[in-house]
Amino acid sequence: MERRRALRRAVAGHEPLATAKLRAGAQLRVVDASSWGALAETTDRLLPGRQLDVHIVTAEGRVLVRARVARSYVSRLEASAVHYRTALAFDRALDLRAEGYAIPVAPRGVEIEQGNRYPAQPSPGDIEFAEPPSG
Repeated sequence: MERRRALRRAVAGHEPLATAKLRAGAQLRVVDASSWGALAETTDRLLPGRQLDVHIVTAEGRVLVRARVARSYVSRLEASAVHYRTALAFDRALDLRAEGYAIPVAPRGVEIEQGNRYPAQPSPGDIEFAEPPSG
């Protein structure tokens, strides 16, 4: 029986959503996400029930969201670090769709000034060298 509030999707490593940061400074690597939560990997020990503020990139841009640690377990051991997989439950729904992020556009009716083109011929005030540069 499916008990999740929203469908989960895997997060590709090149997406802006793939990394998140706790307000306290710890880095998170987001493994999968839904609008109501995320599964992240970190080397910080985050205990279940703990409340966190997470900086995350959504379709609206970078947001700070309050989250609760739903569960956490050791996922990998290395000689220098312990890696944890932590399930985070957001306190509100976020737009974490994969098809793209909002890009600002100029409002309709507003003209955008065009820049100046590079001159085709040097102007008389340009610096001229007597000898060609050595190279």
